[in-house]
This record gives sequence, structure tokens and C-alpha cells, in this order.
Amino acid sequence: MSVSRVAVLAAFLLVLCLPFLVRPAGTAPARPATGKDAQTLIIVTPHIEQIRTEFEQAFIRWYARRFPGEAPVTIDWRIPGGTSDIVKQLAAEYEAAVKNAARDGRLKIEKRSDDGKSAEVTLDERSMSCDLMFGGGSYEHGQLKRGVTLRVTVDGQDLAATVRISEPAGFPSNTLLSPAGAGIGSGEGGWFENNKIGNQLLFDTEQYWIGTALSGFGIVFNRLVLADLGLPEPRSFQDLTDPRYAGMVALSDPRQSGSVLTTYESILNKEGWAEGWRILRDMSANARYFAGTSTKPPIDVSLGEAAAGLAIDFYGRGQGQAILDAAPKGDPVATRVGYVDPKGAVYIDADPISIMRGCPHPELARRFLEFCLSDEAQALWQFPAVSSPGGASNPAGPDGRPMGPARYELRRMPVRQAMYRKYMDHFVDRVNPFELAAALPDRRWRSSVSQMMTAFGIDTYEDLRAAWAALNRARADRAFSPGTLAEMERLFYAFPTGDDVQRVFGARFPGRELPAAARLDFSDAVTDAGDKTENPKGEDNCRRIVATWADAGLKARLKIVYTEFFRENYRKVVGMSEGRDGR
Repeated sequence: MSVSRVAVLAAFLLVLCLPFLVRPAGTAPARPATGKDAQTLIIVTPHIEQIRTEFEQAFIRWYARRFPGEAPVTIDWRIPGGTSDIVKQLAAEYEAAVKNAARDGRLKIEKRSDDGKSAEVTLDERSMSCDLMFGGGSYEHGQLKRGVTLRVTVDGQDLAATVRISEPAGFPSNTLLSPAGAGIGSGEGGWFENNKIGNQLLFDTEQYWIGTALSGFGIVFNRLVLADLGLPEPRSFQDLTDPRYAGMVALSDPRQSGSVLTTYESILNKEGWAEGWRILRDMSANARYFAGTSTKPPIDVSLGEAAAGLAIDFYGRGQGQAILDAAPKGDPVATRVGYVDPKGAVYIDADPISIMRGCPHPELARRFLEFCLSDEAQALWQFPAVSSPGGASNPAGPDGRPMGPARYELRRMPVRQAMYRKYMDHFVDRVNPFELAAALPDRRWRSSVSQMMTAFGIDTYEDLRAAWAALNRARADRAFSPGTLAEMERLFYAFPTGDDVQRVFGARFPGRELPAAARLDFSDAVTDAGDKTENPKGEDNCRRIVATWADAGLKARLKIVYTEFFRENYRKVVGMSEGRDGR
């Protein structure tokens, strides 16, 4: 093993172990008494330990100061997995609660449909297990608002019952939004100056979720590996489609990571159907793997296991800073990790809190949300740690203590516009997401990403890589037949047409019914420039096809159909190349 490799591994191990080896003086956790009178707030979250630690300690201090006559508080953190896993588990819990309430005659109907066949229902107060979901993306919190629908029997009648998993926070409008944009309790106005960043909302207009931080999505890269490959630093997602990145791009599985799914969606939103999928196909062909978490790519990039990868902004910047801090001064290896927000393609999303319907401590939940929008909580996201030299000049908060995290620099972007106006000079990362965010259209193709990337990239990974290598060999061979190359290009990037789906489905599932919408054209004709005579709905075809996936069994069968279509095409590409090469 080379000396530089040893240095890289040693720095990485130091980064992992540092939080456990070092506890700066004066930063002991502010734990309350745990007697019978202590209040416990139950929060389910995908947030990492550093965020949980800093917010818990600061909330305990804030609560003791704001409500001195009340019992102290503590937080019971529930961490069942990533954002997507949390949403699935919450949905299962609320489905079970609705079934039990219907069986016991306790289900509360809030609003029936005109025909009486469906209704929005609710659950008993304080009957559920969690108070808040803290973290994730606005899409996932929107899923909590939409809730779950299931068939139950109420008073002898079959009913399609919908229960929302979250409930409105219920803050006065002038607390939430006003032109002043100052912190609560300041007497100057509400938390937000407006409800927009790019084309995204900062909070749900009905307060089912409220953003507390912002997340951007970009590229993390290793300068040393790029130099070895003869590649410049990436500046766009398109750059990661260069064939020289083959096997060196770290990607995450969109089925496992909501944040990475958002990144893939943003590429489609910016580039449109044909070019967006082309970029995702080429990136998948260059992929080293599809990780189950969004935290793995930045770590592997820092170790030199990959040249570049997609990352949430604070993971990318934080990994670079951690390596720099852990390495000896002047060590060139220390500056190997960089991060870039692709110009014109930066998708900024709110990282919200939702209060759970039927939560055990509703008032305590609202107070935690109120705390998260205060200046002192917003400062936790971006101020230097008060125990560090950079934190010595942090502005004082209402309690006279310097604001900012005690130990861990979180490197997140605050959600409130006023923080950038008042405190930007004190930020670790002096980046204003309100200036950075691109106003990308929402094409509503998100639901197609996981299904199609699984079919053309993840489940067909080996065939995809073989076809990619064959295609690039043909592109580089000036003697290669232009007509054959054009057909290889067409096959490699093709999406299934309605005829393709009908053919494969009929062969694999004879006798099974294929809905008409599933036979629509899922090829390039879905673009804005598609053939409107054959596809009069244009890009709506995607949404009409996706709607058929509500049937889980049909969705699984169509996934097999799509996978076979892509695999068949990739093998044709390889075969055409081998025929030309004479092997």
C-alpha cells in the first residue's frame, strides 16, 4: 500500500473517531433530570447523530428559559432508517391504527364524499407513538400530508378511508409570514419573508409541514483521482457522463434515498425527458455502484474509491472540511475533496418538520417547531462551533451565550431569509441558497425515476456497463459503420414504446390483462416535442402510465417487462459491436 494511500486511510479513521475521542471543555450535554415529571418529546428522524445532539442540547436550554415553571424536557429519538423507510413505517402504523379504530367502532369521520363511498377520517388524540418527523424532503412530508387510504367497514358499510399522517401546526399567519422576516418574539414580524425558493415552497400553505433548513444537491469529487484519470473538475451533471468516468461515479439507489431521488428528479426537470434520461443513463453506465444510503458516496470519494458522486450539499462540504481538519497542515492530500453546485441546475428543497396526527405531546411538538425557527436554532445549522477558534466571535443569543453549535459544525443552510441578511458574515459557508436556486419546472416525473432507473441501470447493471463499453469503442473507431453506430445509439438510449410493452408483457404474462394506459408510448414521444398526433397528451403520457402502477402487482410485472426490454437492447448493442470486431 502506498504512503499516500496510508495517509488517506489514516485521515479517514481520524475523522470517524474524532467525535468520540474529543469533548471540548464546557460542552457537556445539557441533559435534564429524568424523574417522573420530565417531559419527553418523541421525534422520528433521518438526521445524523451530530444534528440530533446539537438540537437536543439547545432545545433543552431554550425550553428551560422560555418555560421556567414547567417540567424539564428530553428527547426520545427514533431512527428507523432513511427518509423513505420512515415514511413507509409511518404509513404502516397509521393504516394499522385506522383498521383497529374501525374494528372497535372508534373511527372518527371528518368528511364523507357525496356518494358516501369514501371519507377522510382521523384518529383519537394522543393515540399514536410519535410527536414529530424532523428532516427529509418536502416531497416525503407531502406524502405524510396526503396520508394513506384503505378500505374499512364502518357501520356495516364498505368505505375507502383516508387518514392524514400529519396535521397542521396551527401557528397564526403573522407568526409564520410577514415582510419583516424577523424571529419570533422579536416584535418585528414572522419567520418568513415569502414562501418560495426557486420554484419550491418553504412551508406548506396549510402548515402540514414547515421547513427548518434547506438542502442543495450537487457533485462531490476527488481532485487526486481526477488528475489520475486526466479529467477536469466537474461543473455540471453532464460532466459525469464522460466515458473516462467509467466505474468511478458513486451513485445512490433512488429507492433507498429520498434526497438522491430528488437530485435525479432535478436533472429531469432541468433537461427535459430525452436529454434528462440520457444523462441519467450515462451516469448509471459510469456508476461504481448504487449505494443504499446517500452518505456512502461522499465517504468513498474522499477515500479515492470513486472520482466523483452525487451528494447533498452539507455531506459534500462537510466531508471536505473533515478531511482538511484531520490532516497535517500543508498536506496536499488534505485538499483532495471538493464540492460544486452545478450552475443553473441547483435544486434547493426545504428540510421540514411535520407534527404527527394523534401525537402524544402536541403542545410540546409545536414548541419544538417554534424553537427550530428561532435565530438561535437556525444558527446551529451554519455558525462555527462555539468551542472552535472560529466560534469565538459568534453573536450572542437571548440567553447571553454565543449562538451556534457546541461541538459539531453542521454545514446546513438555514431556511429563514433573515438569517442571510443578519448573520452571513458569521456563516461557515457563505452561500446564499436564495440566490443560488434555479427556478426549475416541476414536470411531475418523480414517480417514474425509481422504477425506470432500477430497470435500465440497477437490475441490468452488468449488461448496461458492457453495452456502454461497446458503444464507446464504436464511437472511438473512425472506421466503424455510421449506420451501425446510429442503430447502437438508438438501442442504448431507447425507452419502451407501447408496442414493446405489449410484446414483452404478452410473452411473459400470457392471459394477464394489460391496461390501456400501460400500453402508452414511454419513449421519446413523451417529450414536449413529441408527436402530438400519436401521443396527444404529450408528456402527460408518463403520468398516465405511472398511475397504473398504483396496482402493486401490475407495477411488479411491468418492472420485469421494462427490465427485459433494456437488457435485450443492451445485449443487441454488444452483439453488434462484437460482429464488427470479429470476435
